[in-house]
Amino acid sequence: MNTANKLTLCRVVMIPIFIVLLYWAFPAHLWVALGVFVLASITDFVDGYVARHYNQITDFGKFMDPLADKLLVMSAMAWFVEAGWMPSWAFFVVIARELAVTGLRLVAVEQGRVIAAGKSGKVKTASTMVGICLMLAFPHEILRLVCVVVILVTTVYSGIEYFIQNKDVLGKGAM
Repeated sequence: MNTANKLTLCRVVMIPIFIVLLYWAFPAHLWVALGVFVLASITDFVDGYVARHYNQITDFGKFMDPLADKLLVMSAMAWFVEAGWMPSWAFFVVIARELAVTGLRLVAVEQGRVIAAGKSGKVKTASTMVGICLMLAFPHEILRLVCVVVILVTTVYSGIEYFIQNKDVLGKGAM
């Protein structure tokens, strides 16, 4: 197993630790949970760099890296909904976008195409991770609202962009 995949697996292991810290004696462990989330988020950027820079791109990494990202982000957002920090409809929009883009990528693969992460998708991921960090670090209502709006705008924009740039993928399947 290469270094990039080990970093991805470390992120996967950190997810349940993050969740336990969120629920265990809130708010006393919120800072520790934030630390775990930040560390997990950093591994996302580092494993991508290592994979590209040292030619460690694998099928396992292509599958597991985005899954780990989604699990990390969705676990935080699910807790935010439960804590009343994020409206459930906003969480639904994020989930719907992720499922739609994943479905688009699956259709593309069936056609022999790979839809790589675009710039707006990377901005969405970074904005979401920073927003989650800010919400955990400074749990103030106005800041939470701003973070949720930024997460929603980048999520919807990047989702629309993926579909516009790859509309031919769905066109082939519809005929």
